[in-house]
Amino acid sequence: MTAVRIRVGAVEDLQEVLALERGTAEAPHWGENEYAAMIGGKEAGYVRRRLLIAEAEGALVGFAVGKVAGDMAELESVAVESRARRRGTGRMLCKSVIDWSRQQGAAAIELEVRSASSGAIALYQELGFVAVGQRQGYYREPSDDAVLMRLHLADCA
Repeated sequence: MTAVRIRVGAVEDLQEVLALERGTAEAPHWGENEYAAMIGGKEAGYVRRRLLIAEAEGALVGFAVGKVAGDMAELESVAVESRARRRGTGRMLCKSVIDWSRQQGAAAIELEVRSASSGAIALYQELGFVAVGQRQGYYREPSDDAVLMRLHLADCA
């Protein structure tokens, strides 16, 4: 696979985002309207969301969603096509959401990850996230606990 480029999502990406999301059991499953609202360009306001796209050779290979409310951010979702996994695409998407969150004035960023997702947890730890809690039985299909993780943005470069 060639170089991966991260960019802001566009309306033209919606069907590919939905297809990747639906094919990724671990991803949160949202409706098309929710993704479309992220693209609407409404950067101002208390709650701001951003859909970021990873593409290689002009094709979507992953996406991430970030949200900022006040000075707190959340990495809401990261999904990467199986052929692009373990090649740094997820890391690039996460870093892009972290950078965007910092630009939006966030002091910290949080996420929830399935406790069985050891690869994702290891990636988040490498990025500086630390576990701060757990939610029993939080995820469905498949059922799993959620590990809550946080990164203080002043602690990372």
